[in-house]
Amino acid sequence: MQLRVAGIVRESVVDGPGLRLVVFVQGCPHRCPGCHNAHTWDPAGGVDMAVEEILEMVRQNPLLKGVTFSGGEPFGQAESLAVLARQVHHLGKDVITYTGYTWEELQEWSQRDGAVKELLELSDYIVDGPYVQEKRDPALPFRGSTNQRIIHVAPSLAGGRVVMASWGSTQ
Repeated sequence: MQLRVAGIVRESVVDGPGLRLVVFVQGCPHRCPGCHNAHTWDPAGGVDMAVEEILEMVRQNPLLKGVTFSGGEPFGQAESLAVLARQVHHLGKDVITYTGYTWEELQEWSQRDGAVKELLELSDYIVDGPYVQEKRDPALPFRGSTNQRIIHVAPSLAGGRVVMASWGSTQ
């Protein structure tokens, strides 16, 4: 299975708690003004990579706490990322997915698209919402603007309401 990738950062401490491998997917429909990753917007950009190739990078670094999917828009490649997320969990690592969609939009979309539902359920945390330049706050941990939430997925799905991650607090 293939992913269209803008780039990979093998060791990051700014894309979620702990040491993380970050997969920046290619292609984004949101095109948020002021986006830090505007080079990821074009779905024809980037390069194709095998999911297994990315998984091998994870295997090679036992210090990783987990993998972060960013972009671009990860839910635009939900099927391939769900396959990768499942394997990341098998290695005992967690998954954080950044998205320009809101939790509520993802809930609705997941009713119609099994791959979106699967990636949503396999993400331990979702950082949701578009980047809003007017709400930019460099002091926020792990996100760019105050409208974005860090959502703990399993308890949110189980309880039918958004449960915020404790490590993302300051809102």
